[in-house]
Amino acid sequence: MASLENKIDFALVFSVKNANPNGDPLNGNIPRITLDGHGEISDVCLKRKIRNRLQDFGESIFVQSDDYRKDEFKSLKARADSVLKTVMADKTELQKLSCKTWIDVRSFGQLFAFKGTDLSVGIRGPVTIQPAFSVDPINITSLQITKSVNSEDKEGKKASDTMGMKHSVDFGLYATYGSINPQLAELTGFCAEDAKKIKNAILHIFDNDASSARPEGSMEVVKLFWWVHNSKAGQYSAAKVHRTVHIVKKEGVTEAKSADDYVITTEDFDDLKPEVLTF
Repeated sequence: MASLENKIDFALVFSVKNANPNGDPLNGNIPRITLDGHGEISDVCLKRKIRNRLQDFGESIFVQSDDYRKDEFKSLKARADSVLKTVMADKTELQKLSCKTWIDVRSFGQLFAFKGTDLSVGIRGPVTIQPAFSVDPINITSLQITKSVNSEDKEGKKASDTMGMKHSVDFGLYATYGSINPQLAELTGFCAEDAKKIKNAILHIFDNDASSARPEGSMEVVKLFWWVHNSKAGQYSAAKVHRTVHIVKKEGVTEAKSADDYVITTEDFDDLKPEVLTF
């Protein structure tokens, strides 16, 4: 596998319509929102979706969710023991084997520390991604919902669990930014082919992701910007590259209803232009 010789920055712009992209469990599962009214999706949520897409493409994943598990292991410890049991006493070998086995470990890093053992190995991954925020403040609609049947026996009345709430974002255009660091890639064995797999997973991030909270088609990739620098250090900082993306409402639009109500452009450097992908 060819090593990663070029720093990579990326930006993902996507739309949310009549869906709950990332509910807040501490706030009744209402879509996450900042103090100034902008929608938010955590980086953990985004990496979960990337892991799931990599699984769909046949890659081995260490941090699998219970509802998307592709093997027989019901815990991270069981999955780690199945591969790493013989190298648990050697931190260097554990790091090498775990990175070789699981693409999410060599991409995002991982902490191996389990209750009842002295094991504690931290791995820094080269792929980082920021939380996503909506371009404009969002409006959240909340609906009272009921079940048509009781989950438990209640003579002559509905049980308390038949009532509930469902929340969704009417519309929001979100953006998130990330980078891939070649220096850290050297430590985990992350290669140029892995970078292509990550790019493809991000481009298809909402495939096979439908649920009651996120109906099919309610979340859509609008544009993926992918910058490949000419060196490991890169010509510009990630922050400067990310700032070249400009997202503004079209003239005359007061309240955006779709991605078509926005103009999305990049203020390109002469020596660094992004690959622009849509799906």
